[in-house]
Amino acid sequence: MAAPAFAQTPLSADDFLPADPAQAKIGQLLFYDKVLSGNRNISCGTCHHHDHAGTDGLSLGIGEGGMGVGPNRTIGQGKDLIRKRIPRNAPALWNIGHLDVKVLFHDGRLSVSDLYGNGFNSPAEEWLPRGLDNIVAAQALFPMTAQFEMAGNLGENDITHATQIRIDRAWPLIAERVATIPEYVDMFAQAFADVSSPRDITIVHIGNALGAFIISEWTSIDTLYDQHLRNGTPLPPPAAAGKELFFGDAGCSACHSGPLFSDRAFRALGLPAFGPGRTRRFDPIPRDVGRMGKSDRLEDAYRFKTPSLRNVAVTAPYGHNGAYPTLERMIKHHLDPLAERNAWRRRDAALPPAPHIAAIDFVIQSDTREMARQSSVLDIDIPSRTQTEIDQIIAFLETLTDPSPYDRPLGRPETVPSGLPVD
Repeated sequence: MAAPAFAQTPLSADDFLPADPAQAKIGQLLFYDKVLSGNRNISCGTCHHHDHAGTDGLSLGIGEGGMGVGPNRTIGQGKDLIRKRIPRNAPALWNIGHLDVKVLFHDGRLSVSDLYGNGFNSPAEEWLPRGLDNIVAAQALFPMTAQFEMAGNLGENDITHATQIRIDRAWPLIAERVATIPEYVDMFAQAFADVSSPRDITIVHIGNALGAFIISEWTSIDTLYDQHLRNGTPLPPPAAAGKELFFGDAGCSACHSGPLFSDRAFRALGLPAFGPGRTRRFDPIPRDVGRMGKSDRLEDAYRFKTPSLRNVAVTAPYGHNGAYPTLERMIKHHLDPLAERNAWRRRDAALPPAPHIAAIDFVIQSDTREMARQSSVLDIDIPSRTQTEIDQIIAFLETLTDPSPYDRPLGRPETVPSGLPVD
């Protein structure tokens, strides 16, 4: 099968949204500043850390109340003990500033749209403020209002209390916190033409600064594969063979197409189920129905957005819930979903011990009817491959890794203007 022409196009800086350097510098500090969280104890960078290539290395993250970063993050202690795990794997931020990206999150609950008059179809509906520069800026606002991610539990702070009234009520309070810090005020005044005093700073400015940082920091356009397309740099023989398989008989490019290696469609892979689930208000069980949670359409049940494969080799674990610790295991699941689902073991999940909520971690697996429903919805049917061919595909995927996946243009700041500790 010949590869589609657009699937072998090298990336360039012109393919991405613009990012103002002065705004990106503010965004770098805010990204690691815990002042944006309800209890001032977690930042965006906690779960999207430079040391872990913009992720956290966990299957399901430990959000508000936890301590540390990456696989060594713990569940907190005393009154700060986490109340549940984050229901889904923390997605990598690589290249989400690409001009083709119009949908974000595993279930696509944020998309570019004129539905509500503010440029986006989002969980905030018409209450998402106008003026956000792009979808990257918009997505940056939602973790701040999520109880178990950054907002905190009811009764703990004014931010989480405000979100219970309406999602947009929390954002002015967060902006007010930032506006009380003189260093931020000076930086915003220099970077934004419409800011001259603390009272001018809004959540839109904060979102746009975070968006500028994420776009510039996590843009990857110079992988070995890009060099191969751009100037003919040869791929190692195993990777060259893997490329032929990827775009040919293995059928990988049917879904992982285009320069980002994703068609951004929603598909069911039948991954092993575990965790608290991303439940809707009326869900009686800890399940995750995927895209259906946004669309309310039965045909979307258990389907999740096809992820980009750029830098996939450094952003394990894999799947919407981080079910598989290695690329080999994830590829084998694609080849035989039901067999691999049955062979999956609880130890395969990267879940830091949490005895007080352990009962919920795998309880969904005891619901035989729900397991049957999930197993019955599969959108992949790929011919089996030999171990050598699997190794070759992995070798090709490794050519999609940035030369410096951990050492980015701005990096992690040592300190932030709030004076709070930096993870």
